Amino acid sequence: MNPLKKLITNYPFLKFLANRYVLVLFFFAIWMIFLDNYSYLEHSVLDKEIKENENNINYYKAEIKKDSADIKHLKNNDRVEKYAREKYYMKRQNEDIYIIEFEDDKKAEKEAEQKTNSNN
Repeated sequence: MNPLKKLITNYPFLKFLANRYVLVLFFFAIWMIFLDNYSYLEHSVLDKEIKENENNINYYKAEIKKDSADIKHLKNNDRVEKYAREKYYMKRQNEDIYIIEFEDDKKAEKEAEQKTNSNN
């Protein structure tokens, strides 16, 4: 008796494996899921990269909008002076600047810095 027939008689649920079309379909499915250049596993990696790139695009678009608004505001000379004084601690001659920092402000800055670092 053929070993395949003997196996099928002992285990009737394996009867569908004797069909060559099922075997070809099974081999094709395994090939497409795991072995092909365009396999499901490769698609999952590529999809993850696409989502990451889309998130980066959205982040940079928001940054561009924010920077464009800042540039619009800096077209006014008074705003430029205010920006230079606040950001770069610039001063006029014969003028003293005192920087007062509160504990709450330091905590808020650290939290904002951690959020921006986690987004990148």
